[in-house]
Amino acid sequence: MEGRYETDFWKDATTRKMWDEIVPGERRPTLPYVLTREAIELYCRAVGETNPLYLDEAYANRSVYRGLIAPPSIHILLMFACTPADDWMRTPGTINAGQSWSYNIPARPGDTITLEARALDKFIRRERLFVVHDNVFFNQHGEVICSGRGHTIRPR
Repeated sequence: MEGRYETDFWKDATTRKMWDEIVPGERRPTLPYVLTREAIELYCRAVGETNPLYLDEAYANRSVYRGLIAPPSIHILLMFACTPADDWMRTPGTINAGQSWSYNIPARPGDTITLEARALDKFIRRERLFVVHDNVFFNQHGEVICSGRGHTIRPR
């Protein structure tokens, strides 16, 4: 998995949509992503998560989930894994101004995750550029894993 993610966040900056090009209601292009056990383990290690439901297969098999699952906050990793490098949400200088998430079912190793994402609205308040957006993650069976709405402040 290492090397799969770009670390030069400015690399594709000139191809990203600017404020005037963001169209409320327009779906953002997204990519399917196969969630691996390795990705879950690396994510858990990065955020200090030690719950055995995410890391210990024997424990997880005895649980109500009958197998390993990903932590709900994995949507952070999925947000970037499911969007191309030129996505406007990846623009350096973007500020998270708030978000709300609902979690339906856990993601699991081996799931093919897809994302439906769009801007819902954009407005200017106190000379700052805001975008309201929603994101819905699905597994390969079309089941909603989680969905969220957020507000971001866009760089000028």
